[in-house]
Amino acid sequence: MSDLTKKDNFNPTDQNYLQLLQEAKLKVQTSRIQAAIAASQQQIALYWWFGQQIAMAQSKYSWGRSVVERLSKDLKGLFGGTFGFSTQNLWYMRQFYLEYKDHPDLQRLVGEIPWGSNIAILSKVKDLNSREYYLKTVKEQGWTRDVLVMQINSQAYEQHLLTEKQHNFEKALPEHLAEQADRTMKDVYMLDMLGLTKPVLEAEIENKMVNKIKTVMLEFGYGFAFIGNQYRIAAKGNEYFVDLLFYNRRLKSLVAMEIKKGKFQPEYAGKMNFYLNLLDDYVREPDENPSIGIILCSKRDRFEVEYALRGIDKPVGVSEFRLTRTLPAELSDKLPNPDELESEILKELGVLHNEKELLEDNIVL
Repeated sequence: MSDLTKKDNFNPTDQNYLQLLQEAKLKVQTSRIQAAIAASQQQIALYWWFGQQIAMAQSKYSWGRSVVERLSKDLKGLFGGTFGFSTQNLWYMRQFYLEYKDHPDLQRLVGEIPWGSNIAILSKVKDLNSREYYLKTVKEQGWTRDVLVMQINSQAYEQHLLTEKQHNFEKALPEHLAEQADRTMKDVYMLDMLGLTKPVLEAEIENKMVNKIKTVMLEFGYGFAFIGNQYRIAAKGNEYFVDLLFYNRRLKSLVAMEIKKGKFQPEYAGKMNFYLNLLDDYVREPDENPSIGIILCSKRDRFEVEYALRGIDKPVGVSEFRLTRTLPAELSDKLPNPDELESEILKELGVLHNEKELLEDNIVL
């Protein structure tokens, strides 16, 4: 008896079938995303070529602005309006080539992020070191263009790498780990995605952060994994609770965060030192690095912070948080799920509906 003539016991509600369907859905979504990313890289290479040819032709033949306007008109006549050949976009291609042609390290990076994100960096960021930071971070963290613009506007590069941060990492950690911890910490964290516009209780800030933890971790940076809030440590018959506990994959360390709505008080450093001792003795795994603490305050006196951290054995940093800007509504709840991620990538590519169908028809599973 062939398999096709056997009794069919298929049930569409069977868990094995539902698992197969879910795996098939994820496979298709992954393939679409990979195809879109490959298309994005091809698009960047094409736009680089256009920028190079326009710049070289203008230099060689003494052509002015009119060549770009005519080229835009002719290309749109040949290919329609779906390939990004507007006059403005052609000027961006020219600028794109001219500003990166002498910087091979940045050339490699620009090919790894979408065109829309490239234009945001090209337009809003002029310093080369700052551009490198945003190019790398867009790739590492998967920022959409809207998140990237938000980070640029909040001066993420300056807060992350240029500002003199306040911590004792260099004394409390091995040199290589201290440097990594410094690069992980920000001097100021923007928490406007919480939707709070006036002073509230610390517990409310914490609850808002937990409810929007995925968006909050975008602000914290790459490598953070959320463990829990009011994390319970039981020791010698007593209970202690850490406001927020994370694990950082790059540091291979637990990261405790305490939230203080008012000005930093010197005693906060001693309390964090106490929590870190407990985490190291009762929570940390044997192969993990020492736990790190970050105290988030709405205000601080740098002199008081400096003296409060003197003599503290555990690695503790003090940062400010601000609630001042408004996050775009579409980013306020969560990171994109696979459907949204696919849609966002296609939007970044400037792919219209008919091109999306063509892309899907050519996917090999």
